[in-house]
Amino acid sequence: MSAKLLNKVALVTGASRGIGKGIALQLGENGAKVYITGRTLQSKDGLSLEKTAEEIKNRGGQCIPVQCDHEDDKQIEGLFRRIEHEQNGRLDILVNSAFKAGDLVFEAANLNFWDTDPAKTWDDMNNVGLRNNYLCTVYASRLMVPRREGLIVNITSLGGMQYAFHACYGIGKAGVDRISSDCGLELKKHNVACISLLLNGVRTEFSEKILKEKGDKAVLKMDPTSLLLKEIKLKDVIADSESPEFAGKVITSLAVDANLMKYTGKIVNTAEYAQCHGIKDVDGRVIPSYRQINNAMKLFLPKQLHFVTNLVPNFVKVPQFVMDVASTKF
Repeated sequence: MSAKLLNKVALVTGASRGIGKGIALQLGENGAKVYITGRTLQSKDGLSLEKTAEEIKNRGGQCIPVQCDHEDDKQIEGLFRRIEHEQNGRLDILVNSAFKAGDLVFEAANLNFWDTDPAKTWDDMNNVGLRNNYLCTVYASRLMVPRREGLIVNITSLGGMQYAFHACYGIGKAGVDRISSDCGLELKKHNVACISLLLNGVRTEFSEKILKEKGDKAVLKMDPTSLLLKEIKLKDVIADSESPEFAGKVITSLAVDANLMKYTGKIVNTAEYAQCHGIKDVDGRVIPSYRQINNAMKLFLPKQLHFVTNLVPNFVKVPQFVMDVASTKF
């Protein structure tokens, strides 16, 4: 076990599986005392809070599983009261990774937003993925501001900057990024960092399940007006994707980064931060950035032409200002 985060207290929401679980494993492995939440304390399929806690302890870490429905305001408030009581008011890291609408992303692939149930779609996409993030950010800030230290991480995606999957999904991710930006602005003078962490496609248990069930029919709806990227096959998205633990490695580094405050209020891309800090995935791979030309080419070139991408060096990237202009609404 590494001692990078020794004596740190962390909370990772939605940690019974997927990205949340991967992050919790890395924080625990690096010495943090990790509270993890989810709706499932025990499960027969092996994906549960207790299973995650067991894996963390097997790596030498400390973990406290807490069953919590992140659509229930009282349970969310009670979670933070418990941490405050048990840890003498200390919380160093909050990772908002709980998300409910994974299935809906694929179910809505062939539907217009007006053809889906508006209230249910909105609530499934944004009660946990957006509203809960704000509530947790508020309660975490109340613990971090008096101590003048802390890191709040909101998990985001390119859907916050461009059309992806469903209108409600983009609304939610854009809202998450505004939480990081605007709350980060207020927290900065109190030395508390609040960031959005942008992932590059993740091979989770859920994506593996969907891929196994649907194969080439597993598609993600992208910009319907685009000539090249109306949709993307799931298998192409996760072909060179990061593991669920990669984000945890990045968060571990951020938490002890002497220059952490320069990132507050910003969107931090896991791959680009990792490349700058010499961080590799758990299998030793260097994860490509979404801005790398050779990586982007694989999404629209036929597989038989993928060899062409080997001719483009990894350092050749779409300039960030171009991405900013392309995603601006003005």
